[in-house]
Amino acid sequence: MDGAYRIFGSEMSPYSVKVRSWFRYKNIAHEWVPRSAATAPEFQKYAKIPVIPLVVTPDERGLQDSTPLMEEIEQAHRAPATEPADPALAFLSALIEEFGDEWANKWMFHYRWARDVDQIASAGRIALSVSPGMDETAWANAASKIRERMTGRVWFVGSNAQNARFIEETFLAALGRLEAHLSTRAYLFGARPCFADFGLWGQFYCLWTDPTTGAIIEARARHTLAWIQRMLWPRAEGDFETWSSLEGTLTPILREEVAGLFLPWSRANAAAIASGAEEFDVKLRGHDWRQKPQKYHAKSLAALRGKYEATADRKALDAVLASVSCLDGLKA
Repeated sequence: MDGAYRIFGSEMSPYSVKVRSWFRYKNIAHEWVPRSAATAPEFQKYAKIPVIPLVVTPDERGLQDSTPLMEEIEQAHRAPATEPADPALAFLSALIEEFGDEWANKWMFHYRWARDVDQIASAGRIALSVSPGMDETAWANAASKIRERMTGRVWFVGSNAQNARFIEETFLAALGRLEAHLSTRAYLFGARPCFADFGLWGQFYCLWTDPTTGAIIEARARHTLAWIQRMLWPRAEGDFETWSSLEGTLTPILREEVAGLFLPWSRANAAAIASGAEEFDVKLRGHDWRQKPQKYHAKSLAALRGKYEATADRKALDAVLASVSCLDGLKA
């Protein structure tokens, strides 16, 4: 496809499908390139680090890290808008996107590798995507190795004996709040998607395609399910809403999920990295959360705080953030 972007990714990568959904919404010419053994040489030619997604631009540059690459390409593809004109809403969108990328990922990764049914299904799908032509024996061996490797990595998102039940309880609570919010609108901020949708949706799409959480979503959250399906090929169906119309059902998500879980965890994680700690503890809604620090999130939290500092009309934004208990958590 001449002049098109190429997205190297995986259907099971929340950040890959996030980027693909955004390209589809923007109607930017692109080619989806599943990362596999066959495409590895081209991937390695452009990738700086061995992670997906990788977007190769028409001028042959390799871009990685979903949010920064979307923000860069956005500069050349402004329409349709993916950011509300209201500076306060634009920042809330960025905040929820970061919450999706960094906290909702805990739900997705934990559930994917916590139970036999999900481990078997996920490892099998990954093995098939990497080498589609394998015979049954080779596929089973590859899936077994993937399962062993990935179940040994759940510590990365804080999934452990101490946190497992809390992760699942908070997912169910968050799903209920999201369902209430989406019961009266097509997208998180109104009748068109914004950065918040893409960040949170990538995780929920993967949650939906995995056995345990897919069954939960389909049984309990029909409006959320419709949003997940809508975001596969999102489109502008109208305008963004105002804060006053969003406030009633978005406030519980911001106050309970972002302010109650994500921001205190973010601050504790950043402090642990700054001090060189190998593990940290933080109290989240009365739960004693313990995990190893996540280095990348300290970087993305700094970027989020930079967006906060750069927001026009900070007085209006601060009033909204204070009303949902997020203001203190954003300060360094």
